[in-house]
This record gives sequence, structure tokens and C-alpha cells, in this order.
Amino acid sequence: MPIREQMPYRDCVGVAVFNAEGKVFIGRRKPEGDPEDSAEFGSPWQMPQGGMDKGEAPIETAHRELFEETSIKSIGLLAEAPEWIYYDLPDEALGIALKGKYRGQRQRWFAFAFTGEEGEIDVQNPGGGTHPAEFDRWRWEALERLPDLVVPFKREAYLKVVTAFADLPAKVRIA
Repeated sequence: MPIREQMPYRDCVGVAVFNAEGKVFIGRRKPEGDPEDSAEFGSPWQMPQGGMDKGEAPIETAHRELFEETSIKSIGLLAEAPEWIYYDLPDEALGIALKGKYRGQRQRWFAFAFTGEEGEIDVQNPGGGTHPAEFDRWRWEALERLPDLVVPFKREAYLKVVTAFADLPAKVRIA
């Protein structure tokens, strides 16, 4: 059996935060090493995501990870994707990324409405400076554009997220 099939998926969550214009929060992954190299495995933009702690419910993980990566607390639950969404790491990252222990991720996705002021968002000093920055910048973006902005190996997963939450931009948009 190939080594990839012997490795498990890492359980984690993904978080789509929608503003009143129906756009979603995305952050640019902070580059490791040389700051001039802003892309790891391609385009570095993504929505917040992170691993589940032992015994932690997915919704709890979503709240925790969102705060740890963005400082966002002012949210209201809109939806949960109906199934786990998977992605596999590319061959060149296997045994390196995700602490070298996983073949990819099995993600539970949640959508939230952002109910706070933009000043609450702080990716440089997330969690009031109690967590290391994972993003170096952020912006609001149209949900349907995300599959073209993420690293190529996450594209299929993001297409599934877009499908799962396709009706939400119109629902949260304030006229």
C-alpha cells in the first residue's frame, strides 16, 4: 500500500465569515522564511481554518480558530456544510506539511455573519496578541472567486465550500 494511503486525514474546521455586502473574509498566509516569497505552493489566500483539539466539537473549534487567526468574535451562525470536505496534500508536501503526519485534511465548514466593526479584525496580533499571526493581510472577496485564489491543491475543496454556501451572499446582503 502506498504511503499516502497509510496516512490519516487531519480533522479540522474551515470558517467562512460573510460581511453585510455578502463578501467573505480571506487572509493571505504569512510567508515562512523570506518575506519576499509570499506564496507557499502557489497562491496564498484562504479562509480561516484549523485543527480540532481532542474532545472539541467542530463548532467550538470554528469559534476558537477564527478568534486565534483574526480576533473576530462578533459573529452569528448562518450554516454548516452538510458533509466533511477533504483535500490531499501534493506529493512534494507529503511528509512535510501538517507536521508530516497527515495526507491532507478532513474539514467541517461553517458560515457566519460578521456582526462587528472592521476594527475588531486584527490578523497582525490575533487574539489580542496571544497567538502568532498566520496571515499578513486580509480582505473581503466574492465567495465564487475563492477557488481561483487558493493554493491549487485546495481548489476542489473550495469549490465544494462555494457550492455549500452559494445561497448565503444574497441572504446576508443588506440593501
